[in-house]
Parts: sequence; C-alpha cells; structure tokens
Amino acid sequence: MGDTGERDRVQRGFPPVVYAPTTTVAGDDRPRLEMVATNDGRTALFVYSAIDRLHEFYRTGAPWVLLSIEDLQRAHDQEPYQLLFLDRRPRPAQEESAHRAEASS
Repeated sequence: MGDTGERDRVQRGFPPVVYAPTTTVAGDDRPRLEMVATNDGRTALFVYSAIDRLHEFYRTGAPWVLLSIEDLQRAHDQEPYQLLFLDRRPRPAQEESAHRAEASS
C-alpha cells in the first residue's frame, strides 16, 4: 500500500476494521497475527469482516484481534505478508499449515 491513491482505492472496497486470527509463540504470551504459508511459499493473512465469518471460514473458536486498515499496514511493515484475503476459507493445505504452526507454539 504505497501511495495515497492506491490506499484510497483499497479502502473503498474494504471494511474499516477486520478480524484477524492470532496465535502465540512459545516463550511469548503476546498474541501475534496467524500467517499462513501457501503452497507456492508465499505468506498469506486471512482477515474477516465479521467475527462469525472468522469462526465459520477459518476456525471455530480461533482467537482474534480487531484491526483497522492502518493496523494492517503496520503489521505488514513489521512482518510482511504477500497475500491478504478477506472473508475467504483457507484451502486444506493452508489450513494444515496454520494448525501445525499453532500446535508448535
């Protein structure tokens, strides 16, 4: 999300806040965004426009954080992701990756 024009185009088709699944890392109790590795090696972040969609499409009972567009940009700056999916269900291989990452934490 580089220039202002690009950011404005993204914001028009995107909800003002989204719910993102979180996880914790061993030795650090702070929640972190749960990134998912795709089959081609890219990093994806799945976000949802409503909490019920997160639980239906991602995982029932998944912990979450509420993020604004600015929060998403800050998260990307700190830990870049290549793909951002809104209200999408991860594919089975991506779900397995997410569950493995959760189990190892």
